[in-house]
Amino acid sequence: MDKDRVEGSAKNMGGKLKEGLGKATGDSKTEAEGKADQAKGKVQNAVGGIKDALKGK
Repeated sequence: MDKDRVEGSAKNMGGKLKEGLGKATGDSKTEAEGKADQAKGKVQNAVGGIKDALKGK
């Protein structure tokens, strides 16, 4: 598994936690940052998937 997939998944999970924290505390900035982190994580995970596919894994 490519390291981008691992890091992307971790970033996505961290973003979900941050979004939830922002919602719970009413902090729209933290919530938006969480959503942005999730998007970055999904892209990074997809890049890792492509790398894995090219490597034949």
